[in-house]
Amino acid sequence: MIQQTRFVTYLRVSTQRQGQSGLGLEAQRKAVQDYAATAGGEVLAEFVEVESGKRNDRPKLAQAMQRCRLTGSILLIAKLDRLSRDAHFLIGLEKAGVEFVAADMPHANRLTVGIMALVAQQEREAISARTKAALAAAKARGVVLGGYRGGPAVNQAEGVKAASAARRKAALGFAEDVGPLVQELASGGLSLRQVAARLTEQGIRTARGGTVWTAAGVSRVLAVSA
Repeated sequence: MIQQTRFVTYLRVSTQRQGQSGLGLEAQRKAVQDYAATAGGEVLAEFVEVESGKRNDRPKLAQAMQRCRLTGSILLIAKLDRLSRDAHFLIGLEKAGVEFVAADMPHANRLTVGIMALVAQQEREAISARTKAALAAAKARGVVLGGYRGGPAVNQAEGVKAASAARRKAALGFAEDVGPLVQELASGGLSLRQVAARLTEQGIRTARGGTVWTAAGVSRVLAVSA
């Protein structure tokens, strides 16, 4: 069975007045809904922001991106400029691991951001080449590069502890992301089993990337995020 494409939509207006009146929002909403329907996809959630495009610290966009990561969805916007006119911001969005598409420019995520990424890659390669040249020159002067230069012996027990700490950190990070949503559902009087069912229905991924939640999984998240 082919899984239906899932979208999280993000709508933005620049002024509080537009947000209250709905001016501009309905046109954006229709554009993203039409795109999702044409693509045969499903809209899981909608986030609306009232903020200037000149600002990059937008909480609703952050929430939309977080929901995309949790559900494996694509961030869907009406127009590319609803995200930002800042190239660095768009590249940062790509690095965040969130795929996005603009209804007015369906290939913008592949072309526009791709070109930006290539320019950035070219600069990184130039820096790498300069670094290698500097190292080669240092080696030619007799500078010893690399290799073990003393220090404490490697402690395998410490390595095990570090790995365990990393797993705990990952669990805490996941609980921090999904915890507020789980707590919100649980505070509404739902049982652990019912909360698990809701999370599964909404397409929220589990800590291991699964698509089906259990009461035990909900309990663990509540315990960690409490």
